[in-house]
Amino acid sequence: MHPSLLQDSVRGCPKEIPHNEKLLSLKYESLDYDNSENQLFLEEERRMSFLGFKCLEISRWVICGLIGFLTGLIACCIDIAVENLAGVKYYVVKQNIEKFTEVGGLSISLILWAVLNSAFVMVGAVIVAFFEPGAAGSGIPQIKCYLNGVKIPRVVRLKTLVVKVCGVICSVAGGLAVGKEGPMIHSGAVVAAGVSQGRSTSLKKDFKIFEYFRRDTEKRDFVSAGAAAGVSAAFGAPVGGVLFSLEEGASFWNQMLTWRIFFASMISTFTLNFFLSIYNNKPGDLSSPGLINFGRFESDVSVCLLLSSPKPCVISLSTVCLVLNPVFSVYRVYVHRPCLQVMEAMLVAPLGPDQSEDYPLQLFCADGEYNSMATAFFNTPERSVRSLFHNPPGSYNPLTLSLFTLTYFFLACWTYGLTVSAGVFIPSLLIGAAWGRLFGILLAVWAVPGKYALMGAAAQLGGIVRMTLSLTVIMVEATGNVTYGLPIMLVLLTAKIVGDYFVEGLYDIHIKLQSVPFLHLEAPATSHWLTAREVMGAPVTCFNRIEKVGTIVDVLSNTSTNHNGFPVVMPVAICGLILRSQLIVLLKHKVFVELARSRLTQRKLQLKDFRDAYPRFPPIQSIHVSQDERECMMDLTEFMNPTPYTVPQVYTKPCRPIGALCEAVENLPGTTHAEYTPPPPSVFVIH
Repeated sequence: MHPSLLQDSVRGCPKEIPHNEKLLSLKYESLDYDNSENQLFLEEERRMSFLGFKCLEISRWVICGLIGFLTGLIACCIDIAVENLAGVKYYVVKQNIEKFTEVGGLSISLILWAVLNSAFVMVGAVIVAFFEPGAAGSGIPQIKCYLNGVKIPRVVRLKTLVVKVCGVICSVAGGLAVGKEGPMIHSGAVVAAGVSQGRSTSLKKDFKIFEYFRRDTEKRDFVSAGAAAGVSAAFGAPVGGVLFSLEEGASFWNQMLTWRIFFASMISTFTLNFFLSIYNNKPGDLSSPGLINFGRFESDVSVCLLLSSPKPCVISLSTVCLVLNPVFSVYRVYVHRPCLQVMEAMLVAPLGPDQSEDYPLQLFCADGEYNSMATAFFNTPERSVRSLFHNPPGSYNPLTLSLFTLTYFFLACWTYGLTVSAGVFIPSLLIGAAWGRLFGILLAVWAVPGKYALMGAAAQLGGIVRMTLSLTVIMVEATGNVTYGLPIMLVLLTAKIVGDYFVEGLYDIHIKLQSVPFLHLEAPATSHWLTAREVMGAPVTCFNRIEKVGTIVDVLSNTSTNHNGFPVVMPVAICGLILRSQLIVLLKHKVFVELARSRLTQRKLQLKDFRDAYPRFPPIQSIHVSQDERECMMDLTEFMNPTPYTVPQVYTKPCRPIGALCEAVENLPGTTHAEYTPPPPSVFVIH
């Protein structure tokens, strides 16, 4: 059943959805976040002892520990790979600069620098465009949709993880205005989705462990833990990671889940810290909790800093960024061929600042001095952010800093959305830090510019991604100083309020551009008067409790009604819900009434059979049903969910999550099947 087919109505009048948007939405399905409490499930639960339930709980903790460990290990590999590639490139370019600068041949060094950047970016763009397009971008909008209940194709595949990791290494080493922190959230989510299932469907390897967790409900909780572990590894902020999953991702939460996610986050940051200490020949020196560390700030927070925290220039800049980036994204509809996508990425590479690791450049400066702006362009964004925070007053010329900010701002707007693995966190922090530093220079009589750089970084990032609680904690943990919590909170609240007045956040904009049927926490205020009857379509597609096999095959094969869930009805009422995936398994195992009576079936079907087929259920076209078998009957009583969500015809109150919505609107007796078209996020949706 398509959560993407809801009729969009405004004051009772259907609103026509653009044809291309409707076609895009057809590729999305809902995840089944409602446990199917059928007879097989209840029998298994009855057979399980108290010790069995305790073992399951211990398994959840073990899985979360593995998620944190593997996510931290991936972050460590990314950091080491970027540092080594950048070091090689820096050495080559620096040798060339020293050789040709004095004779006026700096242009040769610039050409070499552009060629090296283009080569790295080309590799990163090729593997994304040709091998796994799902690895493009940061992956945060896709994970946000997944946790909201939308099945995004290929978002948690092993191939996606491999391409994501290799792609972000090439993107950062290639000098694009990107960061490696955002993709860590996607990487952690993919690790969680794989580890929690105890097998790899891509490698066709089943370890025969964690079989109980092979369903959407359980996988969702582990993906939440993976996203939090990714944030923790990126920023060294385990508490911020938990709050990120709570604020931005998960639509389901409880106390035990909070503890498990926090455990995964702590393991992640400790693993990264431990292995980096070994790499740096300082075993046990746990001084690198995340991929980025803002350094320690002094504890003096002045009243001037509090009053001037919400900087209009930074907030307006983030709003302009949210307007420009969708413009680039819309025009990319015409850059649909992989070769063109690779060429666009290579075009941006020579324009961007270089991404080496803490390498100062002298250029034409005197001996013992270095060019601060050239170093800012040549450093990684993480290192440049830290320099803007902590370099002493007088390190930057306001004019050159303004030029750097505007250049980097334009490149960041262009880069996010390229067919490369890239994050927006660090570029946003760098732009905001530069603006904040400029603001601090103007107030240098009263304050230290570095503190305003911190406030500017928070304002810029908050205005783009619209995170408040989690980002406040992440910034506090990254700076290691809780006294900056209040001004950071004021900055983020102001950025969110001002930004929401003009445009949605960047992630919501990209979700809308992809026509994903995303359900927000609250329905629009003008939609509360709408009833379920007003958004239904006809006729309803349903099955009888005992249905003919041929009818089931025909319905599943009908591409015009490609639903994933079907009401099971009796003459006067609804009695349950059966999923397409369940029907596929039943047809594959020939669970027919006539065969059961003649004792031709080998054994009784169990939940294990459904779990073994999860999550890549075979298509109906691969199931062979003979003409004689089409005349058989199938009893759905044992396999259907007898307690699905239902919505009365005149019901107006929202229901969540999306999996519940999809089943709820499907189970309206006497009304239509849940075939609805998703409106834009700003227009009415049923929750």
